Amino acid sequence: MVYQIKTQKYVTVLDVNENGDWQTFEVEHEDAFEAFNHETGNLLEGQGFVMDQNDLNQIVDIINESIQKHRQSYSRSPIDEFEVMPVHIVSSESAAGSLQVGLDRPKIVIGFPDSFSIGPLYNLHEKAGQTFRNEWIYEHINYEQDDYIYENKFSSTVREIDDIPSQYPIYIWYGDNVDEQIALRFLLFLLRDKANDIFLLNSTELYAKYITSQGENRKISYTSQIESNDLRILFVKGKKDAPLSEQLRSQLLEEWLFLAQTKEDLRIWEKDEIKGVNEDYFDSLIIDTLEMLHRKQEKKDFIMAGMVIGEVLAETKELINVFFLEYRIRNLLYSGFLEFKGIPKSMRHYSVKLRY
Repeated sequence: MVYQIKTQKYVTVLDVNENGDWQTFEVEHEDAFEAFNHETGNLLEGQGFVMDQNDLNQIVDIINESIQKHRQSYSRSPIDEFEVMPVHIVSSESAAGSLQVGLDRPKIVIGFPDSFSIGPLYNLHEKAGQTFRNEWIYEHINYEQDDYIYENKFSSTVREIDDIPSQYPIYIWYGDNVDEQIALRFLLFLLRDKANDIFLLNSTELYAKYITSQGENRKISYTSQIESNDLRILFVKGKKDAPLSEQLRSQLLEEWLFLAQTKEDLRIWEKDEIKGVNEDYFDSLIIDTLEMLHRKQEKKDFIMAGMVIGEVLAETKELINVFFLEYRIRNLLYSGFLEFKGIPKSMRHYSVKLRY
């Protein structure tokens, strides 16, 4: 099977499965494989193979390795040695989209596709730790996407960071919330061997200083909450600051190494610190919310899981991961606290009510 690579962007299982340009060839014996050339090979028409998702995922990894080798050899060409382009990294694909729209060209924007408030962080900077986290995500969190998409995006983003040329300045965006605070430390670990100038842009502080002071009373905790035009203003103001000092860089790296030894699967932002808590931390809030919703009903009846999650988010100042809340609702179902109607494959497909 031959896959034609037509892009310098890293691919996922979905890309290769649905949009890939595949051809199938026949090799007469094993020894001929090393000398195989698809341009002169025996193309098979009307035949193909079916492979399982695990095999396809391994093929995606091989394809991305090839793309990375091409990207790195291209970036080392003499033509590009003196080109300078800012690189913006943020822990949110949504925030990355806003930066892509809001900031002037040329630029590179990398959005880390993960929520670091949930799931294991143990040795996440190593392959074994990433595999452990992947398994936890698959077993607990219903991201409502094809298998291996999360894993593909995670590994591809790590490759993108590794690909950043040494002459490009790097801007890391983060806010006063647990997801982006953890991501800041993890990203600095991934960048530990790079000599690039690194600039930190605290979107919460910048927004309060330059936007709220203009009459805007909205409280911002996440970079993804900021509109594209405002992000442009914040970058113009914030980029004047000095690069990250070696002392602070070392301190944040040490903090990551500490986080990477913790065993909790849930973390919150409390008193400007990252705090690990038990998985059931939000369970009482879910139950209290359901009790409140039941009191508004004439007769206690089933309520869509998505509506319960929406009310939980409205009752707290924290921006809790909605898929983690859905996981905890399922856990309350399995523990006997709740009854359900429907199929608990996503928050849109089932309803719940308190059993007592």
